[in-house]
Amino acid sequence: MQLNKFTDYALRILMYIAQPRDMPYTIAEIAQDLHVSKNHLVKIVHFMGKQNWLITTRGKGGGIGLNPETLELRLGQIVRILQGENQIVECNTPPCVLRSQCGLKGILDQALEQFYLSLDQYTLGQVLNTTPAARYTTQSPIQMINL
Repeated sequence: MQLNKFTDYALRILMYIAQPRDMPYTIAEIAQDLHVSKNHLVKIVHFMGKQNWLITTRGKGGGIGLNPETLELRLGQIVRILQGENQIVECNTPPCVLRSQCGLKGILDQALEQFYLSLDQYTLGQVLNTTPAARYTTQSPIQMINL
């Protein structure tokens, strides 16, 4: 499973603007810091604003902020919405001659669902607050040593 650029950039934007500060973020500074074109960012920010994930304000002193409720969203939910209804394989266009005897699509659909279920174990807020040491201590009886 590969995330499309829209999803990749959207996740980066969400994580970037989740950093608290007094002033709203602007498209220009996000574009510069994340090395993404302003035009592409405008489309992504507009989409996320419609999802109510972002708070956007026009005009002087305006900008972009993160809706605090967005931190509670599950990553799988976010990625599903951003990715849209894209399927891993498309058997109908053009029609595949192997359709009647192939079980691959079902297996790939099941793998995709497992991918989303795995992401659903985490909220956006958890991703932002996870330290490298904390990632490795959840299942291991061996303690991490800070060098």
